[in-house]
Amino acid sequence: MQPPGRGAAPAERMTDVGEAITRVHRAEWARLVATLARRFSDLDVAEEMAAEAFATAVERWPVDGVPPNPGGWLTTTAHRKAVDRLRREVKREEKHQEALMLADVPEPLGAIDDDRLRLVFTCCHPALAMEVRVALTLRMVGGLTVAEIARAFLVQEAAMSRRITRAKTKIKDARIPYRVPSREDLPGRVGGVLAVLYLIFNEGYLSSDPDKEAVRGELTAEAIRLTRLVRELMPADGEVAGLLALMLLTEARRTARVSASGELVVLGEQDRGSWDRALIAEGHALVRARLRSGQPPGRYQILAAINAVHTDARDVRDTDWSQVVALYDQLVRLDPSPIVRLNRAIAVAELDGPQVALAQVDGLPLEGYHAFHATRADLLRRLGRGEQARAAYDRAIELAGNTAETAYLRRRRDQLPGR
Repeated sequence: MQPPGRGAAPAERMTDVGEAITRVHRAEWARLVATLARRFSDLDVAEEMAAEAFATAVERWPVDGVPPNPGGWLTTTAHRKAVDRLRREVKREEKHQEALMLADVPEPLGAIDDDRLRLVFTCCHPALAMEVRVALTLRMVGGLTVAEIARAFLVQEAAMSRRITRAKTKIKDARIPYRVPSREDLPGRVGGVLAVLYLIFNEGYLSSDPDKEAVRGELTAEAIRLTRLVRELMPADGEVAGLLALMLLTEARRTARVSASGELVVLGEQDRGSWDRALIAEGHALVRARLRSGQPPGRYQILAAINAVHTDARDVRDTDWSQVVALYDQLVRLDPSPIVRLNRAIAVAELDGPQVALAQVDGLPLEGYHAFHATRADLLRRLGRGEQARAAYDRAIELAGNTAETAYLRRRRDQLPGR
């Protein structure tokens, strides 16, 4: 079999190589940035040299063909570019020497040898504010764009860019080490780490970028892989187990999340026969183990328990909505945020009806959040208030982040009577 770039017509070759570079970027970006960050102790250098390596691939692979080991080729190329850059910068000669030493001499690897996990813990240093930790790690490890991260935080892109820049500068100036911290330091870091991994997973499960696929399996898979590694570090931590269970139970439904025509499929309409039963069994086992521990559950454990109720029902009509609402009541006591209260109201609608739920939804400070308007639209539709529902659907469509969700919302809006 000939590699892409050899023996094909020019147009076909360019298409094949372009697709190969896209696949490699998804698979290798985070690992490449993490490796360079460890070697050169500079996030700006790591990010810029990784980008330059991919730019070189775009130039050379259509001519030379995709190399047998694309990740290795990119690492070597980026490393050479970084060393060349540091050599040119006379004022950074000392850092150049450090880089050469790091490139040639193995360093102690700690409990787990994984560059991406090291970078997660570096970005989640307690010297950084929690929101900054999360944003920086989403950029450096998750590979999310600044625009995607800004949407996740419901802030302007320029403001998020400034946060990330300041965080990278602080890591450099404070000489924060690129390593998995000692076990004594883990409790102070793990909260930020879990928040980051959850957001990376969510971006993969339903992308906020209209220019990308609605479901990004490479992100959900990476978030699960890293969460498993964190669990190896902290096997007794209930929230680590809870987050892993939550991811597994959500990932089990991923293939049913988008229809063949590219439209979002909501939970109540999904083909439950296509759910991954092995992942569900593993997630349920983790939830049961946490219940047996007798320890008060944290946020991720409660969310996992809610998902366990949903995945335990063979049909949406079998869902134990009273249990779901009771679990949300626990969650609201831990996290009374508007988004949690919005999700609780969705369950209340199934238990007590849409009128009760709408009273809880109206007034939540979520005007810029598409799911708020989508929820209102559905409740208004169920109450027969068609014009109000149409206006809410229009606002949700305006704010929705991907084509799959937009397609679903448009269909629901167009099914309303009257037009």
